[in-house]
Amino acid sequence: MISKQTPSQTVGPYFAYGLTAEQYGYPHTQIASGRMADEATAGERIRLVGRVLDGAGVAIPDAMIEVWQADAAGRYPDARGAKGNAAFTGFGRQGTGTDPDNRFVFDTVKPGRIDADQAPHLTLIVFMRGLLSHAYTRAYFSDEAAANATDPVLASVPAERRATLIAERVEGASPTTYRFDIHMQGDRETVFFDV
Repeated sequence: MISKQTPSQTVGPYFAYGLTAEQYGYPHTQIASGRMADEATAGERIRLVGRVLDGAGVAIPDAMIEVWQADAAGRYPDARGAKGNAAFTGFGRQGTGTDPDNRFVFDTVKPGRIDADQAPHLTLIVFMRGLLSHAYTRAYFSDEAAANATDPVLASVPAERRATLIAERVEGASPTTYRFDIHMQGDRETVFFDV
């Protein structure tokens, strides 16, 4: 039996051309990049850096990451009252193929709490070849231990796996930098959510 591939089954190299064109040097525009905030954006400037690793611990050179987040006041850009922070996009998109170490890098602001329960976090979506459907995860911050302890989503993850959702602060880095590697398989596999 011969059947056609669905769009989700063909996720692969085309996203560099269509979704991260400027990053890869194609003569097209893109709606988002790794720069999600600028100097006019209110809040603590941070950088999120990481790699997407396969089951053998090898960095994947053609993955793409999307990030969604609230601003420093805990508001999403389209939420009521968030228009005053116009320099903040709340959405970023970055491929891993143009960095010498196959990293993704997002320059943004540290998000605030969106409600009294949830700890500051980023939502990440992973796209890569061989992945039939994109994968959802979250990145919490290692220096938010008290807030992390009250987060209901983090609490729903078995304790021994929660560390896979924690972005580690890199001491001495400027701007403030957090390291968040995404392990697709293996003993350190990142927790992904069924959304």
